[in-house]
Amino acid sequence: MTTAISTDLLRASAALTACLIVGASAYAAAPTVVSTSVRVNYHDLNLATEQGTHALYARIVSAAHKVCAARDIRILADVAAARVCEAQAIAHAVRDVNDPRLAAVYSAHQPQG
Repeated sequence: MTTAISTDLLRASAALTACLIVGASAYAAAPTVVSTSVRVNYHDLNLATEQGTHALYARIVSAAHKVCAARDIRILADVAAARVCEAQAIAHAVRDVNDPRLAAVYSAHQPQG
């Protein structure tokens, strides 16, 4: 792996962390939420393959769930805010990776209509 590729992966990983923090901070307005961040590493994935791209998307979604989890699922406002947070965190992370294959996977997971 070249130094330029390593540097790009580190920047992208930092960008994903920043995006998930942004999603969490938007959600932090709700009083029952604890703001946190999760680093999404993908240096072990090959984004030139469908398998690698799907694996990264799954990691982003998982990180968004962790960052944006509702504290009390019995409070509908918390659940709704968590869903908004997750959607924003995922969208920002996908945009920041700036990979057409990842964007296609993201689009395929969006509700149609």
